[in-house]
Amino acid sequence: MTLLKVENLTLGFHTDEGLITAVDDVSFDLEAGEVMGLVGESGSGKSVTAKSLMKLNPGNAVYGDKTKITLTLDDGPIDVMGLRTAREMQVVRGGSVSMIFQEPMASFAPAITVGDQMTEQLQLHKNMTRREATELSIEMLNRVGISDAATRFKQYAFELSGGMRQRAMIAMALSTSPKLLIADEPTTALDVTIQAQVIDLMKDLVDEFGMGIIFITHDLGVIAQTADKVAVMYLGRVIETGPVREVLRNPAHPYTQGLLNALPDLEDLDTPLSPIPGDIPSPLERPTGCVFHTRCPIAMAGRCDVEIPQMGPVSTGHEAACFAVEDQRMAS
Repeated sequence: MTLLKVENLTLGFHTDEGLITAVDDVSFDLEAGEVMGLVGESGSGKSVTAKSLMKLNPGNAVYGDKTKITLTLDDGPIDVMGLRTAREMQVVRGGSVSMIFQEPMASFAPAITVGDQMTEQLQLHKNMTRREATELSIEMLNRVGISDAATRFKQYAFELSGGMRQRAMIAMALSTSPKLLIADEPTTALDVTIQAQVIDLMKDLVDEFGMGIIFITHDLGVIAQTADKVAVMYLGRVIETGPVREVLRNPAHPYTQGLLNALPDLEDLDTPLSPIPGDIPSPLERPTGCVFHTRCPIAMAGRCDVEIPQMGPVSTGHEAACFAVEDQRMAS
């Protein structure tokens, strides 16, 4: 069953400098029980895309006329863009959809204990008693590797270390057993042991509840371990997508190739790193044509800087938006 369907997501922000495009015509599907990795450099539009699914972007955000987001739950489909009131939004804000934010301190109210915040959401979305919510919250804190969870439950966010806050936030997001979990860099502040525990927990919950996960990260190694498919973003556009092993083993787009080439070679530590040349452009100076052409080693003048490449097939389920890929397909 298709849990989430995003069609033609376009989003800009009104600023003093004018309308800035942050996400440009992004479309993807997510099945129940599926994990999709969303990767790309900072500034690629990953977090803005994720927040759009819960309509959490600030008031100066402007969605495109063709944007459509459909969340299909047990009792039928929900048109997310059609939700208006706070009550209507509860279904995609902590109910059927949960989000692990990149900055844990922004997710906890500093004057309320971690436990009170965890139990409040469970009582609101799951109709639990205070005692039931407390027991489940402490259990989830234990499951994400927080020692002495009953004590941490009574503490404030500022009393926890950064990694512990991150784990508490993950526990809070997972405790409602959402149908869709959006994880924005959830393991960034964690050491590798706890990172492995959190990844295993997410996998267990996918199996247990059929949860769909959108996993946002810079770490392609984490994506290789967790995701079923991957979408690569650059400057607000999805430029390659497909089964995770197919994309990582046979990257078609020069940007995806550049990301993989920038990883250290563990079999030859003397090999110098190969970063992608240049920097991601500012949204205020968005390139014409293919958004990657200013950094692309195979860009064709008069074409890549003028025309916008469309997604086309590379192999079964694997697509890329690149004229070189298109030309190669036409020639074969």
